[in-house]
Amino acid sequence: MQKIYSDVLQFRGNHFDFGYEQGKLLKGSYTLENRKKQWKIRRPHFSLDVQETKSVFQQYAPAIWEELNGIGEALELPMKDVLLDFGGYRLEYVKSGCSIFTGDDFMIRNYDYHPKTYEGRFVIYQPTDQGYAVIGPSQRITGRMDGMNEKGLAMGYNFMHRKKPGDGFICNMIGRIVLETCADVDEAVALLREIPHRHSFSYTVLDPSGKTRIVEATPRTTQVRESHLCTNHFEMLTDENRYHLTDSKKRLAVMEEQESQIGNAYDAFRLLNDSDRGVFSHEYKNWSGTIHTSAYFPREKKAWFAIGGDREPVVFDFAKWLRGENSHLAKIVGEVDTDLPFVHMQPNVR
Repeated sequence: MQKIYSDVLQFRGNHFDFGYEQGKLLKGSYTLENRKKQWKIRRPHFSLDVQETKSVFQQYAPAIWEELNGIGEALELPMKDVLLDFGGYRLEYVKSGCSIFTGDDFMIRNYDYHPKTYEGRFVIYQPTDQGYAVIGPSQRITGRMDGMNEKGLAMGYNFMHRKKPGDGFICNMIGRIVLETCADVDEAVALLREIPHRHSFSYTVLDPSGKTRIVEATPRTTQVRESHLCTNHFEMLTDENRYHLTDSKKRLAVMEEQESQIGNAYDAFRLLNDSDRGVFSHEYKNWSGTIHTSAYFPREKKAWFAIGGDREPVVFDFAKWLRGENSHLAKIVGEVDTDLPFVHMQPNVR
């Protein structure tokens, strides 16, 4: 077992200042130094055009462009370098797992991926220029892998494949844009149909009305379905599926078999977080081990978060935070059953 932590970052202010603050925190960090070393040995399989990327951000999320400017100023980096690490447009994404279970008033999500990609940041941000306040873990600093906004819209995504990528945003930046700009499921679905997708993912969205939709999205097309369970294969865009779906279908079957026993959100949380129930994954070396389990409650605006398996969740009262009461937590601590290094905790993570 390895002890792991996520820093809790809380900020109220405009996007540029938020970016500048994040840039200051990144200076000298393992996360930034490891990222620089990784690019020295890994050739990017994409191109970056600053003006084209700026144009797309101006269409979908102009305030986040200002956040990128703030990061660049704090780190004294040109925008092309900022976009390489934090831009979320046209970047590659490798395979991962993830499972989602929703009810009328909750979303439970396992985030399954490789430790060397996990940056250990749980962010609560309330913009004062434009956009909704959002709570949730970050990915590539500016993106969100799951979360909930002040309107009670919750979102999580599941990897499908990275075949035939297109020009577009990667999953975590799409998640951030959805949460910052959409008030409900209908608005989220409309955005996910319109926004350009770099890779193929399913996005699950839930709002306080109890409506859940799963948007199956690829660079070529999107489809929308009603379901409260999602793993790592498409149910509608089946021609887009990977060849190896055994693990994804197994986790879905486990949730289907046990859902009749789920009486409340805590039962669902235990189903996903207990390491012996068949949904939690130990496949860290295969890029699909469960790192955190999160839960979002759109009606009461609370969030639960746990790092590693067999844990009790840390509870955040987002409604209180929105009224100006900061959380007293500085870190969330857990244990993960792997000796693989985490990018935010150790040097020389390649």
